Amino acid sequence: MKNSNYLYLQFADVIEKQIKTGLLNVGDKLPSIREVCAETGYSMSTVSKAYYEIESRSLIESRPQSGYYVSNTSARTIPEPSPSSPILKCENIDREDLIDQVYGNMTDKNITMLSLGFPSNELLPIAKLNKGMVQAMRQLPNSGTSYEEVQGNLNLRKEIARWSFSWGGSLTERDIITMPGCTSAISHCLMTLTKPGDTIITESPAYFGILQLAKSLGLYIMELPTNMTTGIELDALKKALSSKKVTLCLLMSNFSNPSGSMMPAEHKKEVVKLMEFYNIPLIEDDIHGDLYFGSSRPTNCKTYDESGIVLCCSSVSKTLAPGYRAGWVSPGKFKKEILRNKIYHTLSSPTITHEVVGDFLKNGRYENHLRKIRQILNHNCNNYINTVLESFPPGTKVSQPQGGFFLWVELDKKIDTAAFYHLAMKHNISIAPGRIFSFQDQFSNCMRLSFGLPWTNELRQSIQTLGQLAAKSI
Repeated sequence: MKNSNYLYLQFADVIEKQIKTGLLNVGDKLPSIREVCAETGYSMSTVSKAYYEIESRSLIESRPQSGYYVSNTSARTIPEPSPSSPILKCENIDREDLIDQVYGNMTDKNITMLSLGFPSNELLPIAKLNKGMVQAMRQLPNSGTSYEEVQGNLNLRKEIARWSFSWGGSLTERDIITMPGCTSAISHCLMTLTKPGDTIITESPAYFGILQLAKSLGLYIMELPTNMTTGIELDALKKALSSKKVTLCLLMSNFSNPSGSMMPAEHKKEVVKLMEFYNIPLIEDDIHGDLYFGSSRPTNCKTYDESGIVLCCSSVSKTLAPGYRAGWVSPGKFKKEILRNKIYHTLSSPTITHEVVGDFLKNGRYENHLRKIRQILNHNCNNYINTVLESFPPGTKVSQPQGGFFLWVELDKKIDTAAFYHLAMKHNISIAPGRIFSFQDQFSNCMRLSFGLPWTNELRQSIQTLGQLAAKSI
């Protein structure tokens, strides 16, 4: 018998497809929960969860004493942000001051932090992690005060390897090196595989932390055109690789930061083939891969890597414990070089927290937690999209991510979101201006919003306030 926790998502996907293909139209009444149970054999719990899931996607609505109906919003066409079109050369417009301003107050409790890209504490299993911390201190030699072996905590590596099966991987603990976070893993990969003056490829927009990291290492960044739904444009990637000026490629294939794009599986396969053909390493940032909204976890580029050309980096910073700094890399054929670099720059990863995470990944606890947080984030995402469309001026475009944390919002070209940030901060609302996600002169009228906060009336009002400010700024 199939696990009911997945069954309700599969049933929800079927109903969503019927609505989007026109088999069910606006105003149509759905069968009652009892009727569905009698027809399919599903439990009432499964059908109830499925209907709640579809309602959270804004496709149906519940009417008291009447049942569920296909909602008006299901037929609404959501204008998506425009694909990026960076010039195909390396530029470096300074963004540090703006980044410092946006993230200088990240711990201020009086500010609604729509700019931050990690989950609120209310979404995390803190009590369970605290128990795990005490247990780890009791179990570890010297209460966890000693260094780990260079490759990292064996318990954690075994569990990461086991978890790789969810995306089609077949890793063992020998294929993984732990790191103090995903950015640290990417940093070690960049330091190992590049030298100052080299050129690397990224999407555009790209996470500002990666752009600034590459710049600090003396690298040139070639930003490539990117679709806000399907990710980097393959034709542009082929052209850039054929120029033979590129040392390395760095991509987020699943729920990219900041656009939320997800590369289709066929695109991922093609990217890996291109990397192998040109012998160009691919650093894949898969930190959001477990935060999918559909019924199954998407593959990543590493899934299709048979030659070891892909270095897949991830962590639990976006799913479980940001402060535990538990990250890792599956370095493929570059394992020896990455290990050597770790000895020089890090030596050992955090002992106690990595043991705690390794234990948490066991026995289904992580899977159960992920199921809950994915449902919350999916619900939040739909609430954000609906509120943006209701509150912002006509012509506003918003992404429709299938996972992750972020909405990419494109405003009227008259609005400069760097100035808009300061305007919003007067109302104690922080947003991430679009221009920090590129070294080129683009995305000035765009912004990133994080839906990692619990959905409340106050949060809805904050987004409505942004919409009012946007209308006054045109």
